[in-house]
Parts: sequence; C-alpha cells; structure tokens
Amino acid sequence: MTAQARLFLMMVLQLAVWGAWAPKLFPYMGMLGFAPWQQSLVGSSWGFAALAGIFFSNQFADRNFAAERFMAVSHLIGGLALVGCAFTTSFWPFFACYLAFSFLYVPTLSVSNSIAFANLRDPAKDFGAVRMGGTIGWMLVSWPFIFLLGAHSGPEQVRWIFLVSAIVSFALAAYSLTLPHTPPRRDAAAADPLAWREAIKLLRVPFVAVLFLVTFIDSVIHNGYFVMADAFLTDRVGIAGNLSMVVLSLGQLAEIVTMFVLGGVLIRLGWKATMIIGILGHAARFAVFAFAADSIPTIIAVQLLHGVCYAFFFATVYIFVDAAFPKDVRSSAQGLFNLLILGVGNVVASFLFPALMGRMKTAAGAVDYQTLFMVPTGMALVAVLLLAVFFRPPTRAPETVAVA
Repeated sequence: MTAQARLFLMMVLQLAVWGAWAPKLFPYMGMLGFAPWQQSLVGSSWGFAALAGIFFSNQFADRNFAAERFMAVSHLIGGLALVGCAFTTSFWPFFACYLAFSFLYVPTLSVSNSIAFANLRDPAKDFGAVRMGGTIGWMLVSWPFIFLLGAHSGPEQVRWIFLVSAIVSFALAAYSLTLPHTPPRRDAAAADPLAWREAIKLLRVPFVAVLFLVTFIDSVIHNGYFVMADAFLTDRVGIAGNLSMVVLSLGQLAEIVTMFVLGGVLIRLGWKATMIIGILGHAARFAVFAFAADSIPTIIAVQLLHGVCYAFFFATVYIFVDAAFPKDVRSSAQGLFNLLILGVGNVVASFLFPALMGRMKTAAGAVDYQTLFMVPTGMALVAVLLLAVFFRPPTRAPETVAVA
C-alpha cells in the first residue's frame, strides 16, 4: 500500500469516529430525558476541547510525542470513553465520559493532518485527495445503522452510535501504530505559544473583522444544523430512524463534488461572491426545511446543499486566510478561524438551539420547526448582508487554487 493510500485510510477512520455519533447525539440525549441545559453542556464539550487545543493540547502533542503514538493512545482511551457514553444513562456520568472523549479526540484532528503533511511527497498537491478520505469515512459509517437501528429506536438501540464509534476508534488506535514514524516537531519547542496574539491584532483590519464576525455567525448556523437535523427528519418529516443518518450523509457526497469545482468557482466569481453563495445555501436549506417538511423527496434532495454550504464558505475561508494573511501569522490565523468553526460556534449552537427547541412547542407538545428554522434562516441573511456591504478583500479572487 502506498503512503498516500495509508494516509487516506487514516482519514477514513479518523472522521468515521466522529460521523458515527454526531447526527444522533442530541436526539439520543432527548431520549435519556436530559434537560435542554444538560444537552447544551454536553454539546459544548467539543468547543471546550477545541479551545484547549489551540492553547495547549495541540502544542503539547507537537512538542512531546511522536504523532502516530499520540494518535494510538488518544484513540484507545477515547474509545473507552465512548463505551462509557453507551452504557451510562444518567447525566453526570454521561457528561464526564463525553467530555473525556472530546478532549482526547479533538487534538487528533490536527495531529492526523500533521502526519499527512509530514509524509506526503507533495502536500500541496496530494493533501486534498487524502483529506477526502475523511468525508468518505463520515458517509460510510452511516450505513451500519440501517441494520443496527429500527425505524423507531429507543435509547437501548441508539446507544450503538457510541459503540460503533468506539469500534472504529479502537481500530484506528491499532492502525496508527503502523503509520510512518512522525517524531515530535523540532521547531515546536521554539515556537511562541502565544503567537495567536499576532493573529488577533489583525482584527483591527476592517475586512478581517467582518470575515471573523460572519464566520462566527455561519459557524453557529452550521453547528446548529447538526443539533436539529436528525430530530427534524425523524419526528417531523417521518424518515425512519435507521435511515436518517444515510439521508444526512448525502451532504458529504455533495461536499466531495463541490470541492472539486471550488477552485474554478473561486477564480471566476471571487472571494465575496463565493462566500455569499455558501451562506445562502444555509438560508435556502433551512427555508426548505421550514416550508416543505411534508415533501420527503424535497427534504432529501435539499441535503445536497450541504456541499455548497461547506465548500463555498468554510473551505473558501481557509483558502482566503492562506492567501491573504501575512505568512508569519498565517498558521495562527487558521487556528483562530478553526476555533470559531469547531469551538465557539459549537458552544453557542449547543446552547441556543436546544433552548429554542424547548421553547418553540405546538399545543400538542411537538417542536414548531417552521418557526424554529426561521432563526438560522434570518441569521444567514444577516451574514450575507454583512459580507455584501462591508467585506472588501484586498484581492478579488485567487490566481490559482488547488483544493483536491
């Protein structure tokens, strides 16, 4: 097996660990009877881990451990924490297990990238194809649940989301030991652990501040989708519980296609227009959720907009930061925007949307999804307005882009 193929398989397993439980985490907590504030606290664990990662755990891993061994230990212990999530049904033990898993798993997202960059002959050319393995892993892991879950599964069946994730995590722990040896980075010890402060200073630049604010808004919307989507599909649309994850995985299929065309779109339309299209994808998807919930084919088809939402905004932001920011703060700036997307946006969405779902109930006690989905739709339109009026990037478009 070539080095590229081995790294591709690493990414398949890395994202499958996440994709196995992510769509059904909040519905599962509802089945256990967790209050909205309890669900929010659990959901925020991911954000707390991302915050710790940028300031401590990622640098600690870079400086002190061979990357493949860090992966092996993290996924072994993380898998045990996932087993704990599967077999604890009271809040505080569940929260403790999930929080432990989050702090172990989140740093491996960047460590797996580091392994890939260190062992590819031409990272700029080959990383996109390797990283695509993660998207495929997210899609593939949804299929076992067709057989593990029923159409109307209770918590005793849905807990399989953590057991499947744990099995993949254990497999990745073992597989990590076969990966190329990637020693601690020699330059990491000399790196300024507070280099992110230089990136923060760039927020004084108007176009950077606008993009930072818009990224925050869109990250709340993006994370909110994962909070609400599965419950909406099963409870309101009527899609069987063992099929909802497969339906949601269509978004990852669209993401693969969209990433291949992103470079051409960016060059033709430019930074601003491409980002606006990405955010409008969110607005359109939630508007369809709000007003076409009785049409299962329409709801299934609109999942394909996920590719536009992710690639045209979030992937474009990463490319823009790499192209427009000074080289000496580029890495720190990527980390700050990543903190918004994985961390701050996750925490806010985890508190905002469960609270709204608890308040927006019909007389029969069901969630008023039509009213609920107007919130992220309105947020997306505000973000579009901010971009259209106030975002003035230093260049109209990149000259060349390699995204895959």
